[in-house]
Parts: sequence; C-alpha cells; structure tokens
Amino acid sequence: MKIKPIILVAGEPKSIFFEIFFKAIKKEKFKSPLILICCKKLLLQQMKNYNLKKTLKIIDINKLKNINITNNFINLIDVKLEKLPNHKHQYTLTQKYIDQSFKVAFRLIENGFTDKFINGPINKKTFLNKKFNGITEYISKNFKKKKIGMLIYNKELSVCPLTTHLPIKLVPKKITKRLIDEKIEVINLFFKTNFKIKPKIAVTGLNPHCETILKFNEDEDIVSKAIKKGSKKFNVKGPYSADTIFLKENRKKFDVILGMYHDQVIGPFKTIFEYDAINITMGLPFLRISPDHGPNQKMFGKNKSNPLSLIKALKFLDKR
Repeated sequence: MKIKPIILVAGEPKSIFFEIFFKAIKKEKFKSPLILICCKKLLLQQMKNYNLKKTLKIIDINKLKNINITNNFINLIDVKLEKLPNHKHQYTLTQKYIDQSFKVAFRLIENGFTDKFINGPINKKTFLNKKFNGITEYISKNFKKKKIGMLIYNKELSVCPLTTHLPIKLVPKKITKRLIDEKIEVINLFFKTNFKIKPKIAVTGLNPHCETILKFNEDEDIVSKAIKKGSKKFNVKGPYSADTIFLKENRKKFDVILGMYHDQVIGPFKTIFEYDAINITMGLPFLRISPDHGPNQKMFGKNKSNPLSLIKALKFLDKR
C-alpha cells in the first residue's frame, strides 16, 4: 500500500515554523513524504538563513497523483505571498496568503490525496479576525463538522477543553449538558478509532473545589448530570476539582481530562509535559495536528526554538 504524504501548511510568515521544521527534518527520518504548502520566496529566504542545503522540488498540484514524491528534497507547493519579512523582521500579515494555503490543503484532502495534515502556528487574532474562536473551528467549518474537539495529546495523558479561546466571563454561559455529552462522545470515538481503547475520562468542575456561594451551581446542575448520563455508555467520572485532578496519583488513573475552559486544563498540562504534546482536532474526516504552541514571533530568526512538538506531530502521522 502506498504511503500517504503528510502535508504541512507553514502558516504565519513571521513565526518559528521554518526553524522547527528544518530542525525536525535534520534530526529525524520519516517514511511518509512531506509536502510543504507555503511561499517559495519565503522558504528560500529561510533556507538561506538557517543554512539548509536540501534541494527544493516544486510540485504542480494538478499533477500530484503522477509524481513520485520522496523526502530526498523539500517538496513544495508554492503559494504566492505579496510581501516578505524585511531585514528587521517586519511584516504585515496577509490573511489571503494563509487562507489560500489552507484552501490548497483542503483541496488535497477532499480529493483523497492524503488524510494527514499539519498546520504551523497561526496568529489567531490577526488571521481569524474574531470570526472563529481558533483554527480548530476555522478548519471544522470548512469541512462542515460541528461535533469536534480540541485534544492536547501526550501518550501518558491528554486534555480537552470544553470551551476554547473564550474570555472567562463567557465560559459559564457556554457550559451545557449537551456540549459535555458531545465532547465525551467525540473523545471516546477518537480513542476507539485511533488507539483501540475505551478511554478513561475525568471531567473537571467549573468552580473552585466544585463549589459556589451562589444559588445556582453549574457543577451540580449541569456537569454532574451530564456525567451521570455519559457514564451509562462511556468510562467517565467526575466532576473533579481542577486544583487536584492533575496531582500525579490522580491523573495517572485517566487517559483524558475534560475541562470546562481552555487554561483550566492546558495550563497544568503544559507545566507537566512542556513541548512533549501535540494539538489534534477530533471529529474531522482526516487527522489534523498542529504543534502545541503559537508562532512565538519574538523568537523569529533566533534559532533557539524547540522542535519537539512538531517532531511529535510528524511521528504521530508517520505511523498511520
């Protein structure tokens, strides 16, 4: 069986992506062909900056099925970029460039060319322009998928935020039994499909210690009831206090911790695993992964960034 390639959208022009990509392909060998989707001029500039001497191979998207693609080269699908970063690393983000890069990737996936996709870090505030909470939602909308979930994955423990990239004051309004049910179902299906296991899921409460001085307690009236319903079909327990669920003896009992909001679970998770994690979108008809960090524009061009998360993403897809 022919190995399907991994396609990578480089994403933010002024980011650490090229640095960590070059470090990844220098350090590791991958059996899946790698295809970059980005601007040729930008790539050549970065190859020169990082003294990468691999040969560039330009690929015609319309002739992909007839081309033998190997990792002896950097395989590139060129997407034009109107303006490159100058010597001071100043660059005004072009939304059109990133959107076009994603659209090329989506076309390849829709045509069945591959089901393995990585996108580099994106400046969500600039690119999404408040239309989407994050890249997870942007990609899901393009594939018309509503039952999705963000999984920050490590083989020892993963986390899933019920709500993503929301201001804290908006979180309680979004927490519903239906949404909790949906996330539990999505998590279970993803682990069953990809790891052949029925995952052990812990659910956190919203409030500190799952308690509140107010009359309405989300943890009793919403979270607990959703868990009780879910436990009839899935291996799910809670609600657990978020300040203790990540203690070593507690977290080792579970495969996934489902939290009520982004930083409630991702903050402690990154403290434990740092760069040894990847961001997976569950619920898509393909595997979409991104490194578990942002573009880190302050580190652009400094050659000090850690490529571990991208290496983990490539290895995860390379096994499939």
